[in-house]
Parts: sequence; structure tokens; C-alpha cells
Amino acid sequence: MALNLGLLLLLFYSSYSCCLSFSESATGLGSSSLRFEEKPNFVILLMDDMGWGDLGVFGEPSKETPNLDQMAAEGMLFPDFYSANPICSPSRASLLSGRLPIRNGFYTTNKLGHDAYTPQVIVGGIPDEEILLPELLQKHGYRNKIIGKWHLGQQPQYHPLKHGFDEWFGAPNCHFGPFDDKKTPNIPVYKDADMVGRYYEDFLIDRKTGESNLTQIYIKEATSFIEAQTTKGQPFFLYWAVDATHEPVYASRDFLGTSRRGLYGDAVRELDSGVGEILATLQRLGVDKNTLVFFTSDNGAATYAKTNGGSNGPFLCGKQTTFEGGSREPTIAWWPGHISPGQVSKQTGSLMDFFSTFLDLASIPAPADRAIDGISLRSALLHSNVTDRPIFYYRGDLLMAARLGQYKAHLWTWTNGLEEYHKGIDFCPGENVEGLTTHKQTNHTDSPLLIDLGADPGEKYIIKPHSSVYRKEMPAILEAVSKHLSGLKPGVPQLNWCDSAVMNWAPQGCEKLGRCLPAPKSQPYKCVWPH
Repeated sequence: MALNLGLLLLLFYSSYSCCLSFSESATGLGSSSLRFEEKPNFVILLMDDMGWGDLGVFGEPSKETPNLDQMAAEGMLFPDFYSANPICSPSRASLLSGRLPIRNGFYTTNKLGHDAYTPQVIVGGIPDEEILLPELLQKHGYRNKIIGKWHLGQQPQYHPLKHGFDEWFGAPNCHFGPFDDKKTPNIPVYKDADMVGRYYEDFLIDRKTGESNLTQIYIKEATSFIEAQTTKGQPFFLYWAVDATHEPVYASRDFLGTSRRGLYGDAVRELDSGVGEILATLQRLGVDKNTLVFFTSDNGAATYAKTNGGSNGPFLCGKQTTFEGGSREPTIAWWPGHISPGQVSKQTGSLMDFFSTFLDLASIPAPADRAIDGISLRSALLHSNVTDRPIFYYRGDLLMAARLGQYKAHLWTWTNGLEEYHKGIDFCPGENVEGLTTHKQTNHTDSPLLIDLGADPGEKYIIKPHSSVYRKEMPAILEAVSKHLSGLKPGVPQLNWCDSAVMNWAPQGCEKLGRCLPAPKSQPYKCVWPH
């Protein structure tokens, strides 16, 4: 079986360079009879580079997330919840499409197994062929808003309002900067279809102190949207994609210096406060029992940022790796009256499951013309049931690992190259597992490395191939991998080409502000992805 899998992987990688809302019966949450009266609202609170170990409820010793801890006490924790990729853009593309990056095109073939995302110079973006969650909700009467970072392409054809969102306040890229607006333009901030300013010019981030009021703006945008939609009586989907915990980390004046964890902790505390305000708004307006809220993160904490990054708790390594620290996310579901409080789900989940879950709960059929990788969590949320399913860990175009049950098989391993490592870029600071945290891409497909994530969540102990556990568990994992790869049709890679001419020189609406910048001549080149 292992030899067949190795051959299959080699062949694969060489083959391409009406109305509803839930009201449980009076007999309790366990009842199977549900009464549909109005459509449920949906909220995703997506953090940026926040780690599993950053929440008090997951063991952060300073206990500085009281609102999130309370959300967990009133809802359901998902300790085994994953992103579809350990870096931002592919993860977000998968969340909204319900499909792995290898299917939706958010990967590169420029270098095997290398991470890629959407910096300003990227030519590609979310393809029109992808059907996103907000598009389907919009067609069924929902009003959808994204607040914060989009990161699925900055050219106009890729913007959120072209892909199912009705409103947008935020930016197409990360808040890197400040730039000189000559060699590199500062990142624009949009209000719906038009730019309303730029980071570091109109929306300030003090790089010395870390002060910025952006999170407060994002909180107000969220509560105002909820209030407006509640007044209209129209169902809504709110995608709160805030980014204060992504470097350069920032927090508003009232939160600066309030955490024992430094600036990163200040940002976490402010985001926690924002979550509290959003949930309180739902309760104050009386729509909490008709609104399913998920809190999660796009990928693991950026451990290479050291104290300017978060914590992945007991898990190995961090962002950009397919070890648990890079892919496992702090996830909480909250839905008063439907989710029994204080639960811990044993369901293995994925950010891609939001797609299938929301469509299921809104009685909207999923597209039947494509593979959907997410599953509906309805049964897990309402009845604490568990659905067996595999988890596939991709890094770029390379399937690195797979999990089934509590066992994980590493097909390939690597952290980052020695050249970067010697420059101080360390994806696994203070951690080294011999044979696992390799500094070169190492192919294990002939004899995958097996880890028992139940007994060894930190991936420190590799199970020997001759053991009875290996012989029992590995065949089922390899069968799931073989089935996945044999039916896989990769999407056209969107992250291969870069061009300075496509940067944010003249965003839509810049002419109204007199803030358009001249773009250089187009000179496309293959993007360089170092890790």
C-alpha cells in the first residue's frame, strides 16, 4: 500500500507544473424535530495569525480573554479544528469556497510544496468559476458584509462585492507599510466598492508604539451592520476578518500596555473586547437565538515573530507549516437556545465546513457540479454527534500529511530552508523533533511517519513502522489519501505570476479623492516563494 501511494503521489505531482431558522421543540436541544420560522443569521469572527494557545479557555496562563472564555462557556469548543492551509490567502479562499486550495486555485506550481498568498504584486485572485458562500446566501435573501482583510486578490474583478458581498469595509491586502507611494503604493481601505483612504496615510498605524484605532472602527462597523439588518428584518452574514494580531501588530490607546504579553497581548485583549461587544449587540437586539456565531483563526500563530506572535499551545511549530501548530485553530461555536452551553465537541472540523454548515442550516443546496471538501456540522452542533472524516494538510501544491481519527501520517516534512533559518527565520523556535522538523523537503511516502495526536498532540514521538498500532492505523489513512488523490482535479494556479503594474496604484474611487498614482509598465514575472 505504501509503495502504491508513493507511486500515486509521484504521478500526481508530475502531471501538472424557503424561510428558516431553528427553534428546537420544548422537549430540549436533543430533539430531532426542528421548526423553521425564519432564516438564521451567520457570523464568522476570523482572527489573523491567532494561535490555539492564545485563549484562556485553551490554557493561556494570563487568562486575558474573558469574553471568548464566556463565549465558550455558553457554547461549544472545537479543540480539533483546522484551516485548509497554514497561510492566510489559501485558508480564506477555502473558508469561503468550501474547497481545498488545490481545487480553488490558491496555490503555486512555481516551486513544489511552497506556500503562496496575495501580496500587492500578485496577478491572480479568486476565480469567477468558484462559487463562494456569500454568493449562495445572497441569492436566497441574505445581505452580506465583510469587515477587515479580504486577501483574495486586489484587482477590481476579484473584490468582495463581485463575489457575493453587499458591503465591505476593509482592505484587499495585509496592512504592511508604510510605503513611499512611488516604488510601492500604500494599501487602500475600501468602503464598499470605492477606496476611502490608505493605511498609514488616512488610517494610521504607529509603527513605534503600535497604536491604531482600526480594531475600534471594525467593531463599530460590525455592530452598526447588525443593528441595521435587525431593523430591516433581513437575514445577514457577517464576515469579521480583523487583522490586529498579524504583524505589524497594533491596538488602540485604551488597550496599549494592558497585557502581560506585550503588544501582541494588547491586540488579543482588544479583539476579545470586540467579540464581547458583537455578542452583546446580538443579545440586546434579541437576535442571538437566531444567529450562529463561529470564532476561529485563519492559520496558526506566527511563531517566527517570537514575542510579537501568538502561542500554539502544546502543538508543534506554527504558521506556514503543516504541523499541528500551523494548521489547528482555536474555534468556538455560539448559538443560544440551540447549542447546549459548556460543550466540547469531539468532531474533527475544518474552516471549509462553514460553507456546508451554513447552506445546510439555511436549506440552500450546495453546488452539485464540483467537489466540496467541507462537511455540515449541523449534527455536531445540535446533537453532539461525530462524523468520521479525513483531514488533508496541504502546503502549496503538495499534500504533506493526512489525519484520520486521532492518527496523523506525515507524507512529507519540512519547516523552512537552512538559508532562511540561518537568517533567523525559524518556524519552529525552540522545537526540534528528529526526522520530523526537517530543513529540506523530505519524502516519506514509501513509509509515512505516524503520530498519535491523542496521546501525543505535540508530535514528538514517531510510531515505529513495525508496531501493531502502525500496522492497524496506517492502511486506513493511506486508503483515504489514495481516494482523495485519485479523484483530484487541481484548479488553475492563481499564485504563479506577479507584476508591479497590478499593485494598488489607482484603486477604484481614487479619482473621487484625487489620490490616484501612476502605475509602472506591466512586466509580469514568476513569483518567488521562499518557503
